[in-house]
Amino acid sequence: MPENDQPVLYQLAGSIARLTLNRPDKRNALNESLIAAVKDALLRADNDDAVHAVLITGAGSDFCSGADLSALQKIADGSVADNAEDARSLMEIFALIREVRVPVVAAVHGRALAGGCGLATACDIVLASHSARFGYPEVKIGFVPAMVAAILRRNVSEKRAFELLTLGQEIGAPEAMGIGLVNRVFPDESFETDTADYVNGFQKMSRSAIALTKKLLYQMDGLAFRDALETGVDVNVIARLTADCQKGIARFLKRV
Repeated sequence: MPENDQPVLYQLAGSIARLTLNRPDKRNALNESLIAAVKDALLRADNDDAVHAVLITGAGSDFCSGADLSALQKIADGSVADNAEDARSLMEIFALIREVRVPVVAAVHGRALAGGCGLATACDIVLASHSARFGYPEVKIGFVPAMVAAILRRNVSEKRAFELLTLGQEIGAPEAMGIGLVNRVFPDESFETDTADYVNGFQKMSRSAIALTKKLLYQMDGLAFRDALETGVDVNVIARLTADCQKGIARFLKRV
């Protein structure tokens, strides 16, 4: 398939897998082929031991504008079974992002709205250009971003999550960072360079340590304090036995 016809472009730069949503004429709106391609690309990156991080970007002027018109029409015309299957397909991306062993980073420019904002929110880290906009406007058409709510509630306070989901207002990148939805905001003019520099930092880190840390952080969701500590003990022991840790300790002891 010619590159221009691929819904997601996959490029490997060093040990960073770059996934570009490639429907710029549709503002990278989500449809069946794009959702399937994102899942395939995430699995490809996860199966490549040379990959230390995944960067998700959007071609053109926006990151992702949410569901496209054909997807909305399918919702309107579909049966309960059809809509359940469609919703579950999107849910699989959100779950998969947490299951991928390395950090998955969203680089948001332009707008990230509805399901597009959900995709960004689901990532482990969100980087934004200063002019980027975020929002969950689904309520305006009687829809509920129900799966995204599970992620948003873990990212921001209950009251801010309620406000974002029920008013459907767009917010700017600085405000999004202020409430914990975004990790870093970079100037528009240097966004590409700043994003690359940030993500390249993962190339210098232990892949196994990051993978164990990511799994541990998400595994702790819902655990009682004592159970979380016990889980930490298990991961601590595993980390000590990895090749990266053994080599790192050896290097440190040589310097002492």
